[in-house]
This record gives sequence, C-alpha cells and structure tokens, in this order.
Amino acid sequence: MNLNDIKKVACVGVGTIGASWATLYLWKGFNVAVQDVNVEALESARRLISSNFKFLEEKGLLSSESRKKAEGNATYTVNLKEALTGAQFIQESAFESYEVKQNIVREMDEYAPEAIYATSTSGLLVSEIQKMSKYPGRCITAHPFNPPHLLPLVELVKGKETSEETVLLCYDFYKSINKEPIIINKEIPGHVASRIQMALWRECADLVMNGVCSVKDVDAACCYGPGLRWALMGPHLVWDLSNPKGIAATIEHIGPQMNVWLPDMANWEKLPDGVGELMAEGLKEETAGTTPGELKAWRDDKLVEILKQVGKL
Repeated sequence: MNLNDIKKVACVGVGTIGASWATLYLWKGFNVAVQDVNVEALESARRLISSNFKFLEEKGLLSSESRKKAEGNATYTVNLKEALTGAQFIQESAFESYEVKQNIVREMDEYAPEAIYATSTSGLLVSEIQKMSKYPGRCITAHPFNPPHLLPLVELVKGKETSEETVLLCYDFYKSINKEPIIINKEIPGHVASRIQMALWRECADLVMNGVCSVKDVDAACCYGPGLRWALMGPHLVWDLSNPKGIAATIEHIGPQMNVWLPDMANWEKLPDGVGELMAEGLKEETAGTTPGELKAWRDDKLVEILKQVGKL
C-alpha cells in the first residue's frame, strides 16, 4: 500500500480519544467510519465531534463550508464489518483489553485484509495483539496524546512482527496530516512520553506529600519555568543551550549538585496510599470556581495558540 491509497479511515472505539481521532481524520479530508458497539457511546462521539468542529471553526482553522463537508464525510455505525469494509487505515481506540483488541484484529483480517491496524493503546503490547492476525506485519501501536486532533505527538511502537514497511508508511501518513510521529523500537510499559510524564508527576507529588509546596505551586513551577521551554524544545536541547560549550559542559558544571539532589528525589516503585485524594484536595485550591468543561475549553484555546507558534497548525 502507498500513502496515496489511504482514502477511508475506520475509527473503531470512540470514547474521548477515538472521537478526537475521528475529528482529525475528517478535518484532514478522509472518509471516516466511526464505530462503537455501544449506541450511547456512538451518539456521544457524534456530539463530541460536532463540538470539536465548532471549536475549530471558531478558531478560524476551517470555514463553515469546510466544516459541513468534513462532517458529511462521517458515517456512524455499531457494525464492525460495515466500518472496516473498504478502509485502508484502522485507528483502534477500543477498551484496553487484549481480548477486545484481538477480536477486532480477527475481524479486520476478514473484512480489511490489506489495511493498516494502528492501536491507540497506552499500555498493552501490540506484539500480543498481532498474534491473532494472519497479517501481523501490518499491526502497530500508534499512541496519541489527548486531544489527538490538536496535539501532534504520535508514538509508533513496533511489535515483534511489525514490518518495516508498516512503520515507514505510518510515519509518512501521520507526517502528511501534520502530526509529529516518533518511532519506538522496543516495547516497554508506558511507551516513552507517558513514562517521562510519570517521572515528573512522581517528583511533583512527592514534593507535595513532604510538605515542600502546594499542588498549586508545584504546578506553577512546571508551567511558568521549564514548561514554557518544553513547548519549544526537549530537555536535552534545553541543557545544550544552557552552556556555550553544550550539554556535556552543562552536565559537568551542575553534575556535583545533581549528585546531591538525586538521592533525595522520589523513587517510589508503588503509588503511596491516598496520593490521589491528596492531590485532588490540592486541586480544589488551584481550580476554585472553574468547572472541568471550562478548564478543557481554556486548555484547547491556549493549545491552538501554542501550536500556531510552533508551526503545527
């Protein structure tokens, strides 16, 4: 299959992530089959996709005419056969279960034997999922960050039997719709970005639990310090620019200090009891008077402005 052969995308499993994926593919001009076994979930996805398009139109990212055309390219169905038939690319975001995903792969073999199967899983191994396929070489993990129709990152994780042709085609496909794919050569729990996020959160939560600062202040420390730089460059490039001689000189300079910090930093191997409740209590102060819906709208509005600045919209 070539890149130009991809005309129809099947979005299988449409919770928040699946509906966001569907929004993206419709926005980029594909015919999209939106499928879920749950009728209520399907109707919820229809409303969410419409809301996403309303937001995109309000932000001037597409015209009213383009919005109507894009939404008209969607079909909604509970029938997996109907969704898969004729699809060249399958973006699966179904329930996090090997059994569920393997059943989808089996049906894909029958109804879309040449299609790419890209699972959005955040934690399951595509090597286990692809065992149920007669064509395991075309199965890959394509893990997004929420919301996928705005955030560019897609983590492409190879399974044991994923072909190099599939990896390269998926890379080119996501690039063609202005995503930022990265290739992960080894399956590890949590892929890459979520592990980085988890390591940061562990230290932030530990600081709160030890009474060093509040949830509000540790969030501010991330947002208004390193977070602003991270929107533009990763931690290695940040450190490379910290010294005229580059990252090696930076590490040599601050290394003795880091060797003092590291033993004092969080090293949990298990979540402490009550950590969720403690952080939730702190968030009441940080988000006082703001609803989750208002926060989401604010987040997406600001994301659009940042994405414009970094050339991803």
